[in-house]
Amino acid sequence: MSHVIESLDRNNQILSVKRRKYLWLMVASVLSSTQYCAAEANNPDSTSSQGRTIINDSPPSDSNADQSVNDNAVVVVGRRVTDASLAIGFNQNHNTSAITQKALLSAPAGISGLKMLESLPGFNVQSNDALGLYEFGNSVSVRAFNFQQIGFVVDGIPLGRSDQFGGSPIFRYVDNENTARVVASTGTGDVSAPSYASLGPIVEYTTTNPAKKSGATVSETLGSDNLRRSFVKLESGEYDGLSAYASFSKINSDLWRGAGTIDRKHAEGKVRFQSDSGHDLTFKVVYNDFYDHDVPSVTYAQYLGQANDPFGRSGRDFGYLGEVPNLPVTVPNIKYSNPNYNQYYQQAINQRHDVLYGLSDQFDVTSNIKNVTTLYYEDKEGYGVSPEAYATSLKNYTAEKNIIQGLYAPQGLQYGLSTISGDRWGGRTAFVWNAGAHQVEAGAWLERDEYHRTQARYNLEGGNPAGEPLLNQPVHLQRDYQSTRDTLQLNLKDTWSLLADRLKLDFGVKSLNLDYDIHGFRNPNDYINQRQPTLSASWVNHFLPQIGAVYNLTPHTQAFGSWSKTLALPRSADDVFSQSGPTVPTPEAETAQNFELGYRINQSTYNLSLASYFTQFDHRIQPYASPVPGSTTTETWYQNIGTTNAYGLEFTGRWKPELLNNRVVLSSNLSYNVARLKDNLPTLTIADNRMPDSPTWIAQLAATYEVNPWAVVNVSTRYLGKRYTNLTNSETVPSFSVVNAYVDLGYDSFKIGALSHIKLRFNVDNLFDKRYLGTIYTTVNTPATFLPGPARTLQATLTARF
Repeated sequence: MSHVIESLDRNNQILSVKRRKYLWLMVASVLSSTQYCAAEANNPDSTSSQGRTIINDSPPSDSNADQSVNDNAVVVVGRRVTDASLAIGFNQNHNTSAITQKALLSAPAGISGLKMLESLPGFNVQSNDALGLYEFGNSVSVRAFNFQQIGFVVDGIPLGRSDQFGGSPIFRYVDNENTARVVASTGTGDVSAPSYASLGPIVEYTTTNPAKKSGATVSETLGSDNLRRSFVKLESGEYDGLSAYASFSKINSDLWRGAGTIDRKHAEGKVRFQSDSGHDLTFKVVYNDFYDHDVPSVTYAQYLGQANDPFGRSGRDFGYLGEVPNLPVTVPNIKYSNPNYNQYYQQAINQRHDVLYGLSDQFDVTSNIKNVTTLYYEDKEGYGVSPEAYATSLKNYTAEKNIIQGLYAPQGLQYGLSTISGDRWGGRTAFVWNAGAHQVEAGAWLERDEYHRTQARYNLEGGNPAGEPLLNQPVHLQRDYQSTRDTLQLNLKDTWSLLADRLKLDFGVKSLNLDYDIHGFRNPNDYINQRQPTLSASWVNHFLPQIGAVYNLTPHTQAFGSWSKTLALPRSADDVFSQSGPTVPTPEAETAQNFELGYRINQSTYNLSLASYFTQFDHRIQPYASPVPGSTTTETWYQNIGTTNAYGLEFTGRWKPELLNNRVVLSSNLSYNVARLKDNLPTLTIADNRMPDSPTWIAQLAATYEVNPWAVVNVSTRYLGKRYTNLTNSETVPSFSVVNAYVDLGYDSFKIGALSHIKLRFNVDNLFDKRYLGTIYTTVNTPATFLPGPARTLQATLTARF
């Protein structure tokens, strides 16, 4: 085992040196440069930054931006969307919607960045818990796409892939108190959006800028399952153009089902300097550290109590065991040989440590040329623990013991340890030139993502599931590889204003060059065959066009439309290239075409948006068993399975009727989506089947009532239609509805000594304690497994500002 440990230590030392090197290079390159590349010209017709390269257009934390009123804004009480350009994407040529900070601050404290999306039209968001904190329990689908085909951006910094192993899930990089808005495009983001994962959908998170006045915010949350969350934020105020804030939050909670905990520490800092010469420099850092226990997925039979579970578990409370059970021996003289010992919760652990740095500058080159550059660096590391039963370990040990020196025979249940580490760094730059009726934007994005993963099984002391792991006694080795992703994107766009600015046409194109390679022991067969292959692949398309138009029919109504072609790196690329033999063919890149047509109305008491769409998703990648081309060997490998088409409608609207002194606001979302597979598999007939985990109908309705200036009540309900669980459509999950509510008590502005704000908020999720199946782990043709939806969850938060 010593060679494995030495390899890990050496790799971590190299990574540590690289981290310091690239961080200092990043800082030095920006601070020493006097010319930077840019992003976005100021656009008086649009306050939405979705898909664009604006960095510092977010309001400071003490801004009243959400309370502004004009002829084109809908004023919404109850900490809901207030600016119509964000709420319904006014002046955008694609379907765009948003959540503002007021709405985020009414959500349950500590809600994850992904679960924030469930209030937007078109998004099917499922999570294991009310806050969406368990990363492996989150799932998203929108139109023809899933979570891994959506691009995520924070303050102009792309988050790359969303894989829990080695990726950058959004949960790790935002706290809702520091988020100014979340802007999402369900169809196509802007052509400049930096993402190699997105086949169209883009979600951008913009954080608040430091406040102009010094101050502090403190909040404390208590809730169900022994939840406790603390948040503190300190603002420096602005001095000679320099301002900053730092925040820290901590979450501790029991799992709502089964034994285990969730623990998260999160810190954010931002420094902003606005110079007299016109530069707007921002440096940010995000630190996230979490440790949690897994929860088991269940089959439909287990959920219904029809699977003869040895521990009598069933229903939504089906969880891992808090104590080691006493089970009969299945192999003589091996006390912990029974495979059901793998249900002990301390053998299902996740730990991640992530740090993200970002540095940006924007300024005017000339009176009509603007620019911005963003550089970023991310450091990630962590580990995961999963058990392996004695019989499985014995089989794998036997296969490797005569090939790999230093292995030990299994003693009982084995400790499965996976480690991850890596670095990701890159930069974006763009120029925007205002030339009369034309606005021309040219940009570039460059990124490298290096990733290292190991996996092995070790003995536990005495073979006991609760025993100490013996990391000096490896039983068998599974993987030790490094992978690299290199991305280069170039984009060019012309926005042409016609008919006295009533019509705006966008003509854009981007070039995307994706390179991937993997080297090392990718799976147990590589160890057994004593090989460390290097596999490389490239996916390139220099012409990915995008065309869009928005036309002002009247000052309050718009028609819009867009068409785009997209390409993405094969999702789960490490799995694609590591879980099968080295001769398996490289899959083609997944591609898509997205068409949208829509209509918006924005009046003083209501606004609405209705969009129709058609999506053609080609070269969909799916793992399934089939013969490897050129041989008689059958393997389960990732391969292109054809086309998926989706069409439908997305509606969102808000209405403030003149009832009860304008104290009531009604809001609703409605999505109709039909996503069908168009091609058969070689061994299965699936053409014209529905895409798994894709409901036809999603509907939401909410009512907000301002009882008086210091009391607000909101009740909302969300409906999700029937879903299929596999490609053959042989199993379905029934529809369900969930009701949530909150009450806000307190004043936004008053003065008692140093105290300037105090608020008490009560949140309840799943008010009527509905039992349902949420997250689906879809399959090809077998019954799926699920995560039951969370039970009723209560939360109380007290917030004070000074």
